[in-house]
Amino acid sequence: MAEQKYPPLQYDFMPPVPSFTLVSNDIKEGEKMPLAQASGLFGVEGGTDTSPHLRWEGAPPETKSYAVTCFDPDAPTGSGFWHWGVFNIPADVTELPTGAGSQDGSKLPKGAIQIRNDANVPGFVGAAPPPGRTHRYVFAVHALDVETTGVDENATNALAGFLMYGHVIARALLTATYSR
Repeated sequence: MAEQKYPPLQYDFMPPVPSFTLVSNDIKEGEKMPLAQASGLFGVEGGTDTSPHLRWEGAPPETKSYAVTCFDPDAPTGSGFWHWGVFNIPADVTELPTGAGSQDGSKLPKGAIQIRNDANVPGFVGAAPPPGRTHRYVFAVHALDVETTGVDENATNALAGFLMYGHVIARALLTATYSR
């Protein structure tokens, strides 16, 4: 079997920043995500579009807020696929529970803003790659030097990334996979 070739991650082309630790009770680095993190919305039988638990530590003390994103760089769109974006997470928050990415955002910390994903719904949309190739799902926690990014619930993922640019002082990554 030929080795799969993957596009580089967008973070490889951004200014380098220190890293910190990101872990989850639900997903593991380099391993296939459970069915709960797959997309029933996109036809994965048994998928529930449930965002995974995320916990982070070791961010710089000057962190004023966090943003959490999930991106599939391997989606056959020419621009990847954004599965989740949460912004303006207060600096004293270092964990999101399983299901925090529900469409109503009721499990998010006070003040956090959740934008629409590339399925055009608010919250987390799970994995649903076309059959065959294994896709990567890059969960990122961005430590920011501002309390608010200017992102509101109507922002696109590209605009949210632009508004974060220059304010990311550290980043933690956790990459899980999924295939059908």
